[in-house]
Amino acid sequence: MDPTKLIEKLFVPRQKAVNRYALHTDSIQEQVFYKLIKKAARTEWGKKYDYNSIHSYNDFQRVPVQEYDDIKGYIDRMRRGESDVLWPGRVVWYAKSSGTTSDKSKFIPVSRDGLKHIHYAGGTDAVALYLRSNPQSRFFSGKGLILGGSHSPNYNLRNSLVGDLSAILIQNINPLVNLIRVPGKKISLLSDFEEKVERIADTTIKEHVTNISGVPSWMLAVLKRILEKTGAKTLDEVWPDLEVFFHGGVCFTPYREQYKQLIPSDKMHYMETYNASEGFFGLQNDLKDPAMLLMIDYDVFYEFIPLEEIDSANPHVVPLTGVETGRNYAMLISTSCGLWRYLIGDTVKFTQKDPYKFIITGRTKHFINAFGEELMVDNAEKGLARACAETGAQVLEYSAAPVFMDANAKCRHQWLIEFSKAPDSLERFRDILDSSLQEINSDYEAKRHKDITLQKLEIVVARPNLFHDWLKEKGKLGGQHKVPRLCNTREHIDEMLKLNQE
Repeated sequence: MDPTKLIEKLFVPRQKAVNRYALHTDSIQEQVFYKLIKKAARTEWGKKYDYNSIHSYNDFQRVPVQEYDDIKGYIDRMRRGESDVLWPGRVVWYAKSSGTTSDKSKFIPVSRDGLKHIHYAGGTDAVALYLRSNPQSRFFSGKGLILGGSHSPNYNLRNSLVGDLSAILIQNINPLVNLIRVPGKKISLLSDFEEKVERIADTTIKEHVTNISGVPSWMLAVLKRILEKTGAKTLDEVWPDLEVFFHGGVCFTPYREQYKQLIPSDKMHYMETYNASEGFFGLQNDLKDPAMLLMIDYDVFYEFIPLEEIDSANPHVVPLTGVETGRNYAMLISTSCGLWRYLIGDTVKFTQKDPYKFIITGRTKHFINAFGEELMVDNAEKGLARACAETGAQVLEYSAAPVFMDANAKCRHQWLIEFSKAPDSLERFRDILDSSLQEINSDYEAKRHKDITLQKLEIVVARPNLFHDWLKEKGKLGGQHKVPRLCNTREHIDEMLKLNQE
């Protein structure tokens, strides 16, 4: 007997609570705001900014906007065992994340409150909203393959860990969940990603897997290895009841066609999640709508800066109810992990209000604006999707950066693309991508006008496994590590081009 129908009743109260988002945004976020302020009032940070005297959102605005470099000194003290710094008590878990800061890595505090009321809340809601979207689900008839990272001791302090967020979640997960997930914890937390792929493939082939969770690029490596080991042509030959992939970390658009080929089953679903090291923020609540629902009743208070003001000395910061649809914003968060008015680095665009739904459009520092073209990752993904659709190509990975001036004094964008399926004509692919970007982005179109400022983009075909090798060289295989899609400098792409010639 399939237990799904029985177990899904446990999620009904939560599904009803999420329905309140449409009518009570103000009161829900206000409740979160005062809860966070009250609890942090006696911390060092709370005393510094006199949280006891904060009685409104206007009062809160005296707290300056923070980036990682602004608070890394506080976090390092927390990592060394100090208590009551940014959040009450001692924080023992730190999510290691590569970032666009002066440091190689960021170490994001993950408090017990944040673990329970942000990260695990998001994981539970992902299942709740999926079950509501798919009444025919047999989700609990099998197990979930959850792809995680690894962790290591934090400054050798007892019971304190630093590593990928996914590893921290697996390490602390409710033991009951381990009954319905694979692989075992020992394999899940292996640090060598290539060994992990082999071990996962070996141990999960004979399992009854109904759902998978992870970053699309890394999960793809696991699934392809499983097909190689079994000799199966498609994944539904191995796991006939596989029905959903909970994915996040990178845009799914470049991988969608590859997954459809690997899993041709018409009962397969894809659900995007916005689960970052800093918190769990969004879930796709309608499988036919790519926009995600902003989760407003976790321990996260949201604010937003219009993207065009991101470099302003005094940007106009607005709370959630102050945003406009169709406009790009940089997101600020205050959370029960001790992040206060923290600029997470992602940019979002709201597609609707009541409830608030959004798409991720890129990163505040992952775009190309060398000539005033303001090319965002969202633009790039849409342009590539159109070029692939019209040429039969499939893009595995890519990165792009400006060529400021070549030997002929010409400027352009240079795209380094690894194809899993080459286009019928590379020149046609380039022309479609270039024209699509002009249709999507009026600033890019203006700079391309008559080739005066920008010439037609250039495509360099990457050799197989180039991006894998580049990440491996950087020690960034697996976990939440990802290829930088767009860069305003040539730092990364020049390294990749050099590796491409070796």
